[in-house]
Amino acid sequence: MLDFARTPTVRAARAVLERQRNTYANQLRSLQLQVSEAYYSLQQEEQLVRVYDANLRNDLVVLQDTLDLKQAGLVPRLDVLRRRAIQAADEETLIQALADRAVARRQLAVLLNLPASVTPSPSDPIVVQPRWPLDLEASLLAAYRGNPELEAILATRTTLLQQSQATAAGLLPRLSLFANAGGSGSQTSLGDFELGGGGCCGSTALPLSTPNGWDWSVGLTFTWLLFDAGTTAGQARALTKQAAATAQQYAATRNDIRLRLEQAFFNHEASLAKLSSARRGVAAALEAFRDVRLRYLTGLDSELNLSNTQDRLINSLVRRINATVNVNITYAKLLKELLPMPRDPNAPIQPQLQISSQP
Repeated sequence: MLDFARTPTVRAARAVLERQRNTYANQLRSLQLQVSEAYYSLQQEEQLVRVYDANLRNDLVVLQDTLDLKQAGLVPRLDVLRRRAIQAADEETLIQALADRAVARRQLAVLLNLPASVTPSPSDPIVVQPRWPLDLEASLLAAYRGNPELEAILATRTTLLQQSQATAAGLLPRLSLFANAGGSGSQTSLGDFELGGGGCCGSTALPLSTPNGWDWSVGLTFTWLLFDAGTTAGQARALTKQAAATAQQYAATRNDIRLRLEQAFFNHEASLAKLSSARRGVAAALEAFRDVRLRYLTGLDSELNLSNTQDRLINSLVRRINATVNVNITYAKLLKELLPMPRDPNAPIQPQLQISSQP
């Protein structure tokens, strides 16, 4: 059978398979990023709970110091009331942090499809990722190279073009060659039955006739669609235009990749700088709190200054945690755009990215 639509139909099916493979690889990249973000967020909430819990325990110590000073007549009653209000507010903050941690645990559990009886918990402290080793231009080139999101669009374009050719082939003639063969045969008995000797005995002769026959035929079928009111040609043109439209989709997706990578790159650089500042802020705030507390116990400083210094210390600790997590999340976003993933669902997922610093 001579069918001009067969070859483009097979090529279109192969292109569809290639598109599905690239879509699968791109979904693995997205899933990797979601898991990383969920885990880093859980680490963040875990560290915030520790900070707010330590802050509340410190409130109890300072409150006891204030009560002792009040008992000795060294501070007014206002200091005690202010410390109790601060303790209540910090307790509310800790309660909310515990709730946020529980939510973060469930989010990670749902993402990992864990049983309801299993509650994930980070077993390691936050470890900051290093500076991204590539510059922006090298990162963009590496992100475009073999990107499954872009490859899926190219496969879609190939599919549409091949489908257009297969549809247009419906207007061409089709030739079909056929051959039939067969045979027949039968057997027929001839003769008479005679008795002799008064009917006591006799003989029988049964001759057989066996005719046989054979027949065969060969033919050629010619099919040609002469008129369908332009339906087939219109469908072919529509598929061709859809294939041309994928060029705009390719360009838009390429721009999206560039924007995502640039945002992650600049935010990663900013997070590293903010982390450096936050570390210096924590060191200074911790030393200031120690000095102010000693001055307060000796009556050289006020409780209001002590409270303000304590707030600055907690805020600096929170900023350091947030900056550390942001460094890791932006690193994961950069990694997502370059991380190689298998395109075969049966292949093991062992993503490894070999990157080196630019000279």
